[in-house]
Amino acid sequence: MNWQMNFSCVRTGSGGIKMEKIVIIGSNSFSGSDFIDHVLAETDCRIHGISRSSEKSSLFLPYKENANLNRFSFHQMDLNQNMAELKKLLLDIKPEYIINFAAQSEVGPSWEHPEQWFRTNAVAIAELGNFLKDQEWLKRYVHISSPEVYGTCEGIVREDAQLNPSTPYAASKAAGDLMLFTLVKNFDFPLVVIRSTNVYGAHQQLFKIIPRAVIFLNKGKIIELHGGGQAVKSYIHIRDISRGELLAMLKGRNGQIYHLSPSDSGIAIKNVVRMICDEMGKNFDSATKTVAERIGQDKAYIIDSSKARKELGWMPEIKLNEGLKNVVAWIDNNWNEIKDQPLEYIHKP
Repeated sequence: MNWQMNFSCVRTGSGGIKMEKIVIIGSNSFSGSDFIDHVLAETDCRIHGISRSSEKSSLFLPYKENANLNRFSFHQMDLNQNMAELKKLLLDIKPEYIINFAAQSEVGPSWEHPEQWFRTNAVAIAELGNFLKDQEWLKRYVHISSPEVYGTCEGIVREDAQLNPSTPYAASKAAGDLMLFTLVKNFDFPLVVIRSTNVYGAHQQLFKIIPRAVIFLNKGKIIELHGGGQAVKSYIHIRDISRGELLAMLKGRNGQIYHLSPSDSGIAIKNVVRMICDEMGKNFDSATKTVAERIGQDKAYIIDSSKARKELGWMPEIKLNEGLKNVVAWIDNNWNEIKDQPLEYIHKP
């Protein structure tokens, strides 16, 4: 059993969704695959995963080792290339719930080809949403957004904060969100939007700062900290996010945005790396160096999640030090497979 399943989770198997169908778009993503693993374990639902690439190994897809995998089926489709086929599949399945994790999600590379980010994050969303608004079988469409849409903010950011994106990625996500809300206003579209802070955990893409730092320390390579790692992030474990997403799917109010964030006020990236160094018995100063900051890097955003806590009964449960320790263990336990994996982001248009 995956270690993450040892943490207490909301039990929903008898909560009125037995044997209903859920479609997960972006099922190969870090967040999508963990959500599948969680829902397979906690409900009796039938799950259909959709992703543009073929399935990866269980190293990156924890659900592939789930005891209930017989209730999951995978369909390889691209939102931009196979929309007609996707619509036909949805008409055949008639899922009660759809959760969309699919996105061009990297901030830095979005400056190089912003049109590709808008194609996936806005144009495809507009077409999909316009189709789904007419489907009576759909109970809830959960859209995974990003707090990047708020840009750099001061103080505590709540769900009604003004959108002020500062990168092409953030602008494309904001455009998709705004389109979906026009469907809510005019057609009572059953939309719920999730914006969560920085997720981490075992099975994450290796180019992300936490697994990358562990791998670099194992290899004796220097970790580069953009801007000295001063940017403040709010790291939250992926399983806490999956729990919140499932609760929002079941209990959220249509037309609402829910923030999912930890209880603390955030932590500088350099201090996260320092915690990893301490866990692995490495010297932070000799293991890191400062490099130039990335364009459009938001220095800090602390988003308020009191709405999700009050309305959904959600609370994060996994402490950062505990989660980091398990990422280190995951990499150590799978080192023979991980050590030769590429550590750079590879963009696919």
